[in-house]
Amino acid sequence: MIDPFGWARHSWQRHTGARESRAIEHPGWPEVTETVHIRPNAAFPRGAEVRLRPLHRADGADWRAQRLHDEAHLRHVEPTMPTSWAAAHSPQAWWNHLWYLGAAARQGVVVPFAIECNGRFAGQITLGNIQHGSVSECWIGYWVFSEMTGGHLATVACALGTDHAFRRVGMHRVTATFLPNNAASGRVLFNNGFREEGIARRSLHIDGEWRDHHLVALVRDDFPDSCVSRLRAGGVLD
Repeated sequence: MIDPFGWARHSWQRHTGARESRAIEHPGWPEVTETVHIRPNAAFPRGAEVRLRPLHRADGADWRAQRLHDEAHLRHVEPTMPTSWAAAHSPQAWWNHLWYLGAAARQGVVVPFAIECNGRFAGQITLGNIQHGSVSECWIGYWVFSEMTGGHLATVACALGTDHAFRRVGMHRVTATFLPNNAASGRVLFNNGFREEGIARRSLHIDGEWRDHHLVALVRDDFPDSCVSRLRAGGVLD
């Protein structure tokens, strides 16, 4: 049987040096982003090294443990599960999740990343519904393990993912949504330069009901520089 996850061990391993260039078939995937350094803060007294990389098969144990640990938080901000939280995070659920993301990435409609902080799996960033041509748009979504929040990790991961969407995937526009009661997620996006465009009414089924979401977006030419460079100028990164 051909290893369906061989992509996680081969071409993604090259560090992207010429980041403005684009691949022809699957732009921006599978690749590893640059590594950036969060300055020391209360959550990371010694600072932290952060990068985005493709998911590995071996991430399954951390993925399951972290999401099971964070059920009380994640259940209230993520799409309604068709089954119990435990069943949705079983070993088989992990394989299904990984298989789906790999297949979608090969089709060029999704770029899935693991967030890696100090060499440890710490959450996920996904660029989804990738459309080229006259639309040239995708959305960005993310979650970060609760024990690693509060030190700008989500903001930095979002910056890396957004820059990747513009510079490697070739997007013109990146969108995101967040719940009105999820101010922390809103800060992550606003700190990266996203601008509010309105309310998407009853747009996603969250925790058992249809919920309104703030709709925000960032256009490539909104700023002359990258999200990472702005965080560096703002003192978040070395």
